[in-house]
Amino acid sequence: MDEPYATVEAKDAIAFEDMYKGTQHALWTVRSSATSNYKSIDINGNSYPIDNWFNVPSTILSALSRRLHLQPSHPISLTRQLIESRFPSPTYAHHNDLSPIVTVAQNFNSLGFPADHPGRSRTDTYYINADTVLRTHTSAHQADTFRKDESNGYTISADVYRRDAIDRSHYPVFHQMEGARMWDRRRVPGGDIAKAVWADIDKLPKHNLTVEDPNPTVHMERNPLQAQYHSMEEAEAIAAHLKKSVEGVVVEIFSKARDAAVAAGEMDKDIEAPLRVRWIEAYFPFTSPSWELEVFWQGDWLELLGCGVVQQDIPINAGVPDQVGWAFGIGLERVAMLLFSIPDIRLFWSKDSRFLSQFSDSNSMARFVPFSRYPACYKDVAFWLRSSSNSAGGGSRSNAQDFHENDVMEVVRNVGGDLVEDVKQVDDFTHPVTGRKSLCYRINYRSLERTLTNTEANNLHEEIRQNLVEKLGVELR
Repeated sequence: MDEPYATVEAKDAIAFEDMYKGTQHALWTVRSSATSNYKSIDINGNSYPIDNWFNVPSTILSALSRRLHLQPSHPISLTRQLIESRFPSPTYAHHNDLSPIVTVAQNFNSLGFPADHPGRSRTDTYYINADTVLRTHTSAHQADTFRKDESNGYTISADVYRRDAIDRSHYPVFHQMEGARMWDRRRVPGGDIAKAVWADIDKLPKHNLTVEDPNPTVHMERNPLQAQYHSMEEAEAIAAHLKKSVEGVVVEIFSKARDAAVAAGEMDKDIEAPLRVRWIEAYFPFTSPSWELEVFWQGDWLELLGCGVVQQDIPINAGVPDQVGWAFGIGLERVAMLLFSIPDIRLFWSKDSRFLSQFSDSNSMARFVPFSRYPACYKDVAFWLRSSSNSAGGGSRSNAQDFHENDVMEVVRNVGGDLVEDVKQVDDFTHPVTGRKSLCYRINYRSLERTLTNTEANNLHEEIRQNLVEKLGVELR
């Protein structure tokens, strides 16, 4: 296994036992041996050893069982089904029930992530142990799906986990869908990949999108051809099939969104313009050439998804070296927020019937109607970072060298949960004499379901302040 990007002090990591000792949950249980230092966690019937890399809070463990993308009539599930409809069987198989616990090799190594990639850090990723993580993307299953070789194409929809900012569009658990379409040199007539792909393009549904695609398929520096494995003709054919397929997704999503907006009086049907999309050159570790697709919607360009020609090392390492093709990835929350006019990502996790009852399989494009808007309560917390250097990172006691904002977000989220709407840094000060660094964050407390009392907000804020001291070693101002 590649060397980890960051390590932590054992005395801090082992503190997980203080948080979880004796804890039991329907999905997970923490166990500690009385005769050894061996510790493990049972999740959904499987046991995983815990070591110094463990950094998964109970709030995240509790989310493992929710699987919103499979809940009937949930907006995330409705969005998944809408996109899947553009990728019919038997060409495409749909995988929606894969375990969120994967190996580091699956999540990073199989996709060519460099050993020093920041995504490997404990500041970004939830680790069960040094070899095991909660997947950070659906692509963690890509190589295994290629290896099984059960269909020419597939989609994977799943919950994914990342330590992230706190605001109305970010959440540490969200949902992705990825799709891929492959062709096998041994199976296409005469081994002619380009000819076979163009024949398949002719079978794809036509659309009337206005498409802006000013750049060539490949560019030696910006968007290179995998010349060792693909001819120019093959890359151009695969790219054309990819773009036509994904443009079909845009038609499906935004036609529905426009109809819903018109029905809700948010858009005048008499001035509807043709849907516009544009292709932007991009970089992803596991595709080349690569693109992002943007859609012009209600006066602005929205980034919808990323995609590209699959890096050939991935199917080679998966044992299917003769297969070539494309892959894309899309965030389901982003699409669902647009489709259903949902203003806050926390709402997807609500169990309030006033939210859930608004959506159903029979009325798949219902617009969300806010049931109330509760007042916000802003409170600031300011602190000095420790000045001494320390090699720890990603959840240990922080100083100016190793401090990461995601550690603050995790402390706030673990205490405040969904009662915190957003957290923003509002001040950054370095003392001119001592060189010590001070930061100030503004926390917005707002419930989606009721009015918070000032006493409740004060109690949460004080607990957050104390947790910042205890877990990050900061000095409050």
